[in-house]
Amino acid sequence: MTTPRTVLVTGSSRGIGRAICQRLLRQGHVVLGAARDAEIPNVAGEYRPLSIDLSRMDQIDGSFKHFLNDQPPLDAVVSNAGSPAFGNLEELSSAQITDGLTRNLLSHMWVARTVLPLLKRRKQSDLLFIGSESSLQGGKRGSVYCAAKFGLRGFAQSLRQECASSHVRVTMIHPGMVRTSFFDQLDFAPGEGSDQAIEAEDIADAVEMVLGARSGTVFDEITVTPLK
Repeated sequence: MTTPRTVLVTGSSRGIGRAICQRLLRQGHVVLGAARDAEIPNVAGEYRPLSIDLSRMDQIDGSFKHFLNDQPPLDAVVSNAGSPAFGNLEELSSAQITDGLTRNLLSHMWVARTVLPLLKRRKQSDLLFIGSESSLQGGKRGSVYCAAKFGLRGFAQSLRQECASSHVRVTMIHPGMVRTSFFDQLDFAPGEGSDQAIEAEDIADAVEMVLGARSGTVFDEITVTPLK
């Protein structure tokens, strides 16, 4: 029997975040969902949504902190929110570059800074970052997105060392191409074969494994990619 925990999931209402929320709710956990539109229709279980733009520092210092203060003690955080940021560098405006870095790197840092004092109060807690295979290798038209994800990986590795003495386990999960709405506004997408993309539920499997690991064990990084 899984011991119920309180878990915050950012980017909770779509794709990977939604699959993670649904998995945790089926297991009886209390799930705090944060996203620009955090509602999940017909959700079963104790799901507590907060609609918020995590790329805005003022909202994190304001409504986000107030929301967390009104919830049960926080046991785990899955920092998943992000957005596409692709294009040849010279074609991107300064605003697009700033937005890509803010949504895919800085927002994770701001959330982590806010939740770490809460996680450190627990006897054991978990902080998971959902990265990308773009955290591991640069790619064409991905300079801004890869820069953000490479930065997130270094950030997670540093926190892993900083937080060990406080019994906060830090993990980063690197998905390959996932069959979600992430690609709806892009001019590329994974192939149609079942072995040409992973599913959001595959990442939920990895999150479940990390949260259920024996105390004292850390999955530092997990890479999940399609067979082809």
